[in-house]
Amino acid sequence: MQIERTPLPGVVLVTPLRHGDARGFFSESWNRARMAEAGFDIDFVQDNHSLSASAGTVRGLHYQAPPHAQIKLVRCGRGRLFDVAVDMRRGSPTYGRWWGCELSFENGRQLLVPEGFLHGFMTLEPDTEIVYKCSDYYAPDCDGAVRWDDPAIGIDWPEVGSPILSGKDAAAPRLAEVESPFAWEDEA
Repeated sequence: MQIERTPLPGVVLVTPLRHGDARGFFSESWNRARMAEAGFDIDFVQDNHSLSASAGTVRGLHYQAPPHAQIKLVRCGRGRLFDVAVDMRRGSPTYGRWWGCELSFENGRQLLVPEGFLHGFMTLEPDTEIVYKCSDYYAPDCDGAVRWDDPAIGIDWPEVGSPILSGKDAAAPRLAEVESPFAWEDEA
């Protein structure tokens, strides 16, 4: 399992090994012991699976506030997507900064998004499936969102035509209008 740090502390790109032959491949997409050895001891309690029928579907930028904040491990089960994490921890040196990458069935990469970060994605192909693990259960009263196209964040989204949004995501506030429930804790 390959683990790559990103410019956002705590956000990591995980690429599980694939063992293939003429039949296809086998991959261990999650191994708690190996991740704990790498410094990520996470107890996932819920798996989510989402299908987006059209390319250009945007979901996010979402977060779940404490006491039900979530760590997410996101992968693409079919198709391709552009996955993004945005730091929303008050006082963080990287507050409001984003990092994104392409996740696809072919590349097998996964993005680990810690608590205190917004998460969102845009599908790049029709019928794209997103599968992700969560460290806490969904709690509607802790659900929050920030505008996917907030100019203060400035995400460089791929151009896939007109974005397809839910009503909730289209009406989401900008980051400056949200009182973040997360605070940065200096680990130095």
